[in-house]
Amino acid sequence: MKKLCYLYRVLLTTLLGLILLSLPGWGAEEGKTPAPQAAKPEAATPQPEQILQQMCDFLKSNNQFSFKAECTDDRVYTAGKKLQFAFDLEAYVQRPDKLRINAAGDLENKQFFYDGKSITLYDKSHNHYAVMEAPATIGEAIDKAHREYGLRVALADLTGSNACALMTAGVKHALYVGEGIVRGVKCHHLAFDKKNIHWQIWIDAGEQTLPRKLIINEKRLPASPQWTAYFTEWNLSPQISESLFVFTPPQGAIKTKFVSLKEMAAQQQKAAPAGKKKPAAEKEKKGE
Repeated sequence: MKKLCYLYRVLLTTLLGLILLSLPGWGAEEGKTPAPQAAKPEAATPQPEQILQQMCDFLKSNNQFSFKAECTDDRVYTAGKKLQFAFDLEAYVQRPDKLRINAAGDLENKQFFYDGKSITLYDKSHNHYAVMEAPATIGEAIDKAHREYGLRVALADLTGSNACALMTAGVKHALYVGEGIVRGVKCHHLAFDKKNIHWQIWIDAGEQTLPRKLIINEKRLPASPQWTAYFTEWNLSPQISESLFVFTPPQGAIKTKFVSLKEMAAQQQKAAPAGKKKPAAEKEKKGE
């Protein structure tokens, strides 16, 4: 009887050991509960201002380059209807003081010259040209042409050293839209909102952060006309002759004159009906 009790206790102890070894946390190493893995941090959303600045810095690092662009321009007519016209553009840049832009298409056939001393605009369709004195750098020359004469040259803002300052002036909101494809090129899609315009740009996501597409929407104008450019044939080491930036009047070309914004305002004031004019004293009183 004692022998049976002893065998029973041995058997019970053995079974209890087997049960304990089968429980989680006991026995072999592979039975241990694995430690939880740390969650991978989410990638930060790219900042549109930083990507745009990278593009500007890259362009600024190249003292000489050229590109072409395929452009479309909406024109609004009766009852808010829009017509779209196209033109091809080519630009040649030699910093700090040389710029040439040619535009030819449905409504445009003009050439812009800047040689470090003067700006010349040539209307090839009518064989007319006008010349103005200009400051010593591309950015300053473009700024004067716009500020004093209201002259805007397509894509000229990209050619100066202050491109980003011009593009972001007055921006109220910026958005990183995401990645997109422009004619087979992977790009960062950015959007910027100003008071009067909303514009988008697609910038190459590779090492050469070049603009590939640009859209400008005139949101305050009737029917919100849109202007679009697809950039093609970027060349960062073009062979450019100095003569390219010098305008030589073709035979029979007629020289005209740039009219400043002040001169235009004075002419409009002079041509206005007598009842519409305001005495100078009244303007000063109202701070106009």
